[in-house]
Amino acid sequence: MRASRLLSILTTLQARGQVTAPELADTCEVSVRTIYRDIDALAAAGIPVYADRGAEGGYRLLDGYRVRLNGLSQPEAEALFMTGLPGPAAALGLEPAMLAAQTKLMAALPANLRPNASRMQERFHLDAPSWFGEAEQPKHLRAIAGALLRESLIEIRYQSWRAEKRRRLAPLGLVLKGGNWYLAGHVDGSVRTYRVARVLDCSVLDERCVRPADFDLAAYWQAATVRLEAEMHPNTATVRLSPFGIKLLDALSQPYVKTRTRIEETADAAGWRIAMVPIGKTVWHAAAELLRLGAEAEVLAPAELRDRMAELTQAMAARYQTAQHGYQDDKDIRRSHATKHS
Repeated sequence: MRASRLLSILTTLQARGQVTAPELADTCEVSVRTIYRDIDALAAAGIPVYADRGAEGGYRLLDGYRVRLNGLSQPEAEALFMTGLPGPAAALGLEPAMLAAQTKLMAALPANLRPNASRMQERFHLDAPSWFGEAEQPKHLRAIAGALLRESLIEIRYQSWRAEKRRRLAPLGLVLKGGNWYLAGHVDGSVRTYRVARVLDCSVLDERCVRPADFDLAAYWQAATVRLEAEMHPNTATVRLSPFGIKLLDALSQPYVKTRTRIEETADAAGWRIAMVPIGKTVWHAAAELLRLGAEAEVLAPAELRDRMAELTQAMAARYQTAQHGYQDDKDIRRSHATKHS
């Protein structure tokens, strides 16, 4: 256990440069006091670990000192090959580099680990788009990715929901979600999200951008996703659901709605239960979402949503009745013609 921890400390220092004792303790899941003892043990073994004092201090390795990557465990080797995602790599123009890196990694692995690493590639596959959807092929994805890595400003022409806009921004990160690429960009003092497929033009500028030191892409994306879903479902409807309606709601709802729906434990004599369901901003959006449940749901509140559901279902019933009468009249006409000619 300690040997593995010492190697983890070394590789962390090599990868991140300067690291504080509390950060190393979090990484290794031990106490800060244990890290102090481990650092002393490394120094005693001749490893050039230095401590920089002060508020901005931490531990670091002597410049130029490198640790050879020859201590991979079997799970670690398998996990590395799980990161080889050909679809996203190809979209970013990195597939040849990824394949070359995997070949080099395979050659560097001990012989007893190579079969397991190869099996990981053969037995696991990532299909990012959702069912019945296709992955987007954004025209300017590679240019944006290049600017992101070089820390260059970009200027884009963007088609939003409302209008076409021009933006000069600093690219901070790319996210692949549901087969679609999204760009986190710093503009006008705030970070905003852009769907890359809606970028109509992109120019990479000969001007460096300053990345905020405290920006965390994963944390930003999680917060932005929750905020967007909350903005899309700011209201709540009281809905009476049949047993099958409860199953439909679970199958058709978005994760945000599913996790925030509250269903009463008590059912009526017919087995129907009352649910509090998050709904969209407008009555129209809310009605469109709940109409998918068909006759297995009854909206009780708010009143304007119940009225809208009644209007829509009545209009649908009238339309189908008209269509049925027209279909029946057509059948009668054809039958009459057949009788005359027989």
